[in-house]
Amino acid sequence: MKLERSFLAAAVAIPLAAALLWAAYYIFVLAITPGTAPSAVFVYPFLIGGGAYTVWAVAEGHGAAVVAMWRQPAAYLRVVFLAGSQLSILASTYLAGPVDTALLSLLGDVVLTPIVAGIWFSSYRARVDSPILWLGMALCTVGGGLAIVGNHGLTALEGVGYVLLVSIPVTVALYFVGVARELERTPPSAVASQSMLAAGLVGVAILPWLPGGLPGLAVVDPVPWLILVVTGVTSFFIAPALYFEAIRRVGLVVPPMMMTGIPVFAALLAWGLLGIAIPWIGILGIPVAIAGAVLALRGETTAG
Repeated sequence: MKLERSFLAAAVAIPLAAALLWAAYYIFVLAITPGTAPSAVFVYPFLIGGGAYTVWAVAEGHGAAVVAMWRQPAAYLRVVFLAGSQLSILASTYLAGPVDTALLSLLGDVVLTPIVAGIWFSSYRARVDSPILWLGMALCTVGGGLAIVGNHGLTALEGVGYVLLVSIPVTVALYFVGVARELERTPPSAVASQSMLAAGLVGVAILPWLPGGLPGLAVVDPVPWLILVVTGVTSFFIAPALYFEAIRRVGLVVPPMMMTGIPVFAALLAWGLLGIAIPWIGILGIPVAIAGAVLALRGETTAG
């Protein structure tokens, strides 16, 4: 019984801590704009987080694994998913706000990740064959949709902005499933080191197409620069480290369910720190999404 309780505590507490740190990212982004170019907001946290992971990997004695990651073709596919998800999340945060963006990311974690995992991993296919899981995922989608519509952020999108509705959940799910597969044979610090640093280099390569471009990297005031450093350490180093540790301890599907905390934390932080209020429909949608995630978690653990 003690072991089971310890297992459940790790399954809940570790990814919830990651969710809080990831939710803070949206608030950091809005807190330093306008004045800090999106190019700086995209590139610096990746490089800082990747640098921290590299130091950690070497300290653990996994320097050879880091080098091996740079020679692995599949690693660059994960980098594409990571960079694509972060570009989409950054654009959506500016256009639609933190809560709607967090809910789109939640759909990737709670709805798409189990589906992709069931397709990709034969060992997980039985776990997605659960009516409770599917009911929970449906409720999570409905609740997220209610909150998004009530918040009116994504409803104001137009043109290419609609790409965000698909790109965020799809790239989030594909990245984390790809990482989970690699974690079966490679230390998390080595996987994240290569992913983060390579995504930062992708940002440098596409600077001409990012708002602010190369000059935006040089024009960062002291306080925004400090926020970028904190973001790199918390959202791009500590949060993924906690998340990957939860995956290592309890498997692939349970930790994503705990990511339901991201929109809740994002809403509370946005209201408390930035004064961004949420309409009552949006407030109603968040607990519905949470209830769906809890049901999906129950269905997942029962089937597994």
